[in-house]
Amino acid sequence: MKKRLLLQTYKDQELLNKYKETLDSEYFGILYSRYIPLLYGLCLKYLKDEYKAQDAVMQIFENLHTKILNFNVDNFKSWLYKVSKNHCLQQLRAVNKEIKVDFNLDIMESEDVLHLLDEKDDNKKYLILEECISKLPEPQKVSIVLFFFNEKSYMDICDATQYSLKSVKSYIQNGKRNLKLCLEKKLK
Repeated sequence: MKKRLLLQTYKDQELLNKYKETLDSEYFGILYSRYIPLLYGLCLKYLKDEYKAQDAVMQIFENLHTKILNFNVDNFKSWLYKVSKNHCLQQLRAVNKEIKVDFNLDIMESEDVLHLLDEKDDNKKYLILEECISKLPEPQKVSIVLFFFNEKSYMDICDATQYSLKSVKSYIQNGKRNLKLCLEKKLK
């Protein structure tokens, strides 16, 4: 009990550093309890449903346990806000995709590229994917990495790169097509 009270006095960065050093979930738990109201409000704002917002908050923190180990976070609150906002936007996009189903050939062809981007367990395929990404033109490479690996929204990519929204969409679509072609060659 005393330890928990003492931990409450730690700053976010101290808790984050301690968690990364020790992987003791108690440190992460303090951060979690500190930001539940903020995240719930944010998720409720975007998802407009209490239960979906509660589920989103839980999903965000479940994913953050491991995700945060791979990031150098200078301002936890800002970083958490962006991750949470992106999570909500992805959920909204998923719902919209289910409503507006377009079975054109381009979308169906890019599905296997998206599948490979998520399939990190197969080391050989992942190395091939990395090689193919490295061969992309720079704007496509940057946009693909930010969108799929850093889970940035189109607008976040625009802010980070100063590319226009139309360009970002084009770079991601063309990058997926080029990745598919490269992967098909390498995986034959």
